[in-house]
Amino acid sequence: MKAELKREDEKHARARRLVVPAPTPEASAMSEAVTARIKRNIGLLAGCQALLLCNGVTLIAVNGLAGAKLAPTPTLATLTVTGYVIGTALMALPASWFMKRHGRRAGFIAGALLGILGGITCATAVAINSFWLLCLGTLCAGSYNAFGQQYRFAAADMAPTDWKSKAISWTLAGGIVGGFIGPWAGKITRDLWAVEFAATYASLSAFAVVALLIASRLRVPAMVDAGQQDSGRPLAEIARQPAFMVAVLAAALGYGTMNLLMAATPLAMDICGLPFGDAAFVLQWHVLGMYGPSFVTGSLIKRFGVLNILAAGVLLMAACIGLALSGVTLMHFWWALFLLGVGWNFLYIGGTTLLTETYTSAERAKVQGSNDFTVFGVQAVSSLAAGALVLGGGWHTLNLYAIPVVLLIAFAVLALKRHRGRLPPA
Repeated sequence: MKAELKREDEKHARARRLVVPAPTPEASAMSEAVTARIKRNIGLLAGCQALLLCNGVTLIAVNGLAGAKLAPTPTLATLTVTGYVIGTALMALPASWFMKRHGRRAGFIAGALLGILGGITCATAVAINSFWLLCLGTLCAGSYNAFGQQYRFAAADMAPTDWKSKAISWTLAGGIVGGFIGPWAGKITRDLWAVEFAATYASLSAFAVVALLIASRLRVPAMVDAGQQDSGRPLAEIARQPAFMVAVLAAALGYGTMNLLMAATPLAMDICGLPFGDAAFVLQWHVLGMYGPSFVTGSLIKRFGVLNILAAGVLLMAACIGLALSGVTLMHFWWALFLLGVGWNFLYIGGTTLLTETYTSAERAKVQGSNDFTVFGVQAVSSLAAGALVLGGGWHTLNLYAIPVVLLIAFAVLALKRHRGRLPPA
């Protein structure tokens, strides 16, 4: 009897040790404060993203046309767009390392300053009819974009693991504002001053000034914990992970395909006899397709899995190409570019989410920088090719070149899906 009572007492003692104490009011208040700070920062990052897209979309809307007006040869018409992308690619790694050393907020402020300089340089270039100065200005604006690409990573770094994809999505959702304001700004400022496009480029500096003010209000954690010396695994070892390969491939080729078709659209519509106002309308809806789904993409990834969302992105891009090949009316361009935007959203957010699974906190700077360098390196090639292909072979030929790229993304996603299906359950 005594032995049974003793065993019963020991069982109750073990149960008491396993009971998790209820959170104290102080702990609950601290948790709520942390959550509120995270949401506030994500809201500010979304605001910065909106202004970044105001810059980017306005540039896309006018760069090809301004370049065609000033370029010494028609094949260089989209070099101004390429300069923007090359600036992003070249600054991707330096931007990431700068933020690792000086912090996210300092990096975002530095990027906004580059955006201000880029707008002023571009406005000066069109005022004095200098094509190469315009390319330099777009290169500078691209450097601003390189810093701005870190907005999504900053959101992911501060969010709990189970809603990183939502933090990325909500931050990118700010791009919806840029999607409407950018083309609208390009339309109303095109002839606002005596020199065509001068006021448009000057407005880019105004957008960057507001972004600088918002970035100065950010309170984000350091990219690397204080005192941490370990830089993690070599990049070559990280890059051998199948998930890393697919994440970078989906983001890079998805972005490259989207940019190839988007950069050529204003020129293609102009060749087809459609007015600039129609091109601005199509770009508005394209950017809405790019960023509108961001409100739900994170939830879709959580529910259906990141690989299924990547596969859906591939199917949407294939549908875009099919529509683009079927006609050149305003509605063909509208539907094709809208589906292209949604497909890009799934591939870009899905690729970014998948990438966050492949590195530790000590490795994030080099992985994030290398990813963006690859993404915008591919985008630079597609930007340069866009002008030559659409002016040399036409809109139809341009879309044919996009087909094998979309098939390659599909093959990579299916290969990773099959690889993961063979792994034993965790």
